[in-house]
Amino acid sequence: MKNIFELEVSSEIIDRINLLTPATKSLWGKMNVSQMLAHCNVTYEMVYTEKHPKPNFVMKLILKTFVKKIVVGEKEYSKNGKTAPQFLISDEREFEKEKKNLIDYIKKTQKLGATYFDQKESHSFGKLNKKEWNNMFYKHLDHHLSQFGV
Repeated sequence: MKNIFELEVSSEIIDRINLLTPATKSLWGKMNVSQMLAHCNVTYEMVYTEKHPKPNFVMKLILKTFVKKIVVGEKEYSKNGKTAPQFLISDEREFEKEKKNLIDYIKKTQKLGATYFDQKESHSFGKLNKKEWNNMFYKHLDHHLSQFGV
């Protein structure tokens, strides 16, 4: 899997995001392009903000046991997979705002680097190593950018 912490890879992802327009249609799924960008922002909001409440002990145990491997592993996501409730975006979103936020988060993450994230506590899964953080960040972005044909 590509390493989102490398400038070349994060720049490639940003270039793909910049190919999107408010009119870009998805190849599968229910979200429009603005909702997809907002959906991708949730991952970073959980790292950099307090916007989303942390799961309680029982829910965190369930997430670590049943979901973590899917999210941080090497295997690609399937099309039309289940989405956690906090990632569901059903309202309309402002394309340019969501796009800017996502690009800013990607740049910030790349600048902080893999060492910053190694053994950092995640919102839902406990401590993750730098490879798990990379997989979670890169795989999610790649999946949804592919969903919109870029």
